[in-house]
Amino acid sequence: MKKLIVTADIHGNYTGWLTIKSILNKKDALAVAGDLFDTRYGSYSNPDFQPEAIKKDLKTFAHPLHYVYGNCDSPGFSPGYEENKRFSLFNKSIYLHHGHQRINTSSPVDIVIQGHTHLCSLEKKNGVIYMNPGSVTHPRNSVYTYGIIDENSARLIELKTGDSLVQIDF
Repeated sequence: MKKLIVTADIHGNYTGWLTIKSILNKKDALAVAGDLFDTRYGSYSNPDFQPEAIKKDLKTFAHPLHYVYGNCDSPGFSPGYEENKRFSLFNKSIYLHHGHQRINTSSPVDIVIQGHTHLCSLEKKNGVIYMNPGSVTHPRNSVYTYGIIDENSARLIELKTGDSLVQIDF
């Protein structure tokens, strides 16, 4: 695996989903920290709100996917996922959750990924890296962002410019 692309809070926006797919290279994986579909409250009057199209795309998605439900996702719409997930990549233990509930980790983790706020952040506290990738569709600060984790670092990328906003080296 080359890198892990990290996103959250797409909220059924098909253009946002296609944008994330276009960022992925052949050997990349994707982590989605919730609210991919937003079938609980969705913007059904918006023509770009297409959770069914995203769900259909996932059936043939060619990349490893790490996805957890967010507070706006209805588990019945796309069963088989969890509220939180623990996995390992690049010799790091990663805890993925949406962020609308308390973190529930019983064993140590190296990286915590969460969404929910639609605001990007990346910081290291007590040896743990905390990443919120922000949103490529509905940022609350008008800065469209996503995250990248690779074997050397975790960083936040501004979608429009491709610039790295902040980076933490391992």
